[in-house]
Amino acid sequence: MIPFSPPRIDQKIIDEVVDTLKSGWITTGPKTKKFEKKIQEYCHCGSVVCVSSATAGLELVLRWFGVKEGDEVIVPAYTYCATANVVVHCGATPVMADIHAGDFNINPDEIEKLITPRTKVIIPVDIAGMPCDFDRIHNVLRKPEIAAMFNANNDIQKKLGRILVLSDAAHSFGAWSNGTHTGSLTDISVFSFHAVKNLTTAEGGAIAFNLPSPFDNEELYKYFSIFSLHGQSKDALAKMQKGNWKYDVIEAGYKANMTDIQASIGLVELERYDNDTLIQRKRIFDFYSEKLSPYKWAELPTYKTCNRTTSYHVFLLKIKNIDEDTRDRIIQQIFDKDVSVNVHFRPLPLLSFYKNAGYSMEPYPVSLDNFCRVISLPVFYDLTDEILQTVCQAVIDSVQEVCGY
Repeated sequence: MIPFSPPRIDQKIIDEVVDTLKSGWITTGPKTKKFEKKIQEYCHCGSVVCVSSATAGLELVLRWFGVKEGDEVIVPAYTYCATANVVVHCGATPVMADIHAGDFNINPDEIEKLITPRTKVIIPVDIAGMPCDFDRIHNVLRKPEIAAMFNANNDIQKKLGRILVLSDAAHSFGAWSNGTHTGSLTDISVFSFHAVKNLTTAEGGAIAFNLPSPFDNEELYKYFSIFSLHGQSKDALAKMQKGNWKYDVIEAGYKANMTDIQASIGLVELERYDNDTLIQRKRIFDFYSEKLSPYKWAELPTYKTCNRTTSYHVFLLKIKNIDEDTRDRIIQQIFDKDVSVNVHFRPLPLLSFYKNAGYSMEPYPVSLDNFCRVISLPVFYDLTDEILQTVCQAVIDSVQEVCGY
């Protein structure tokens, strides 16, 4: 069976993890701090705090910004549930927006229609690794009539003076927009380093701060390092210094820190990310595009434009003129040929929790159409040309068997 997205675990990673285990320092320590600095340098952002997951990172930011019951947070209808779940955790209401057909990302025109005086945050999602159109999103927020609607409820919100843009960049580490890496494209970005991501730490994530003045991104780093560790004023690394055991708890924080075991994997992954990982993933995308482009039924993803380049995370193939049932039958045929594929994602209103909360797919026709026709193809480092050819042939044959073309 050809798998969908196994992690790359080679001897370099094993050696680095063993080095961490032998060091005696396995929780948050020197390697986590080094990983944070390396990510900051890579993204050219103000500061970076590593956390236990992207989900934890998103929720920490929402809680820091004071999102609560009665507030609204705009999210795309087409995303993984975590994007909206964190809003629900804070007691606020997820307000869903439709997407663009081509890149699966939130449509800024739809955002503008949904903003109310209760809107506190927008969470755009870089689906499959393609950055959202942050220029257009920021332009929406600059409109006088939109800016006038913002209703600040605390000092942090007053300090920003507008809706916060919190990028769910779980898929897009290493992507570019207008010559700038994700992590520096908007106020705050949150990355995922889950096992299936381009760059993995098994589990884990990072918050990249890029807030404008008068915010101090280095001060935010210090605060979130505490906030993500129970609100404790010193982490274990600081407490190990001679006579430095005494600590305080300045607020009821959360337990969301990254460990040095995780960071050690990330350090190896980051060192070879641009000159190895992304090159290989681009080669896979190019292979699929070349082999499938002759078929009129194949609607290929856009993964490079004049000003945006994806991180090559997920290859979203759409089949023209089919419905959900037909797509599902094609997927079953592909699996029967021992090739694993997936679907990214089931739109939020189709999930029982959100359906039972009163959401429906009717306001999101583009999301529904994309979902009904998309198949995510395998993308991982060790895919050879021979395996890629097998995947392509399985897709081609399966579409022929189900659709007759």
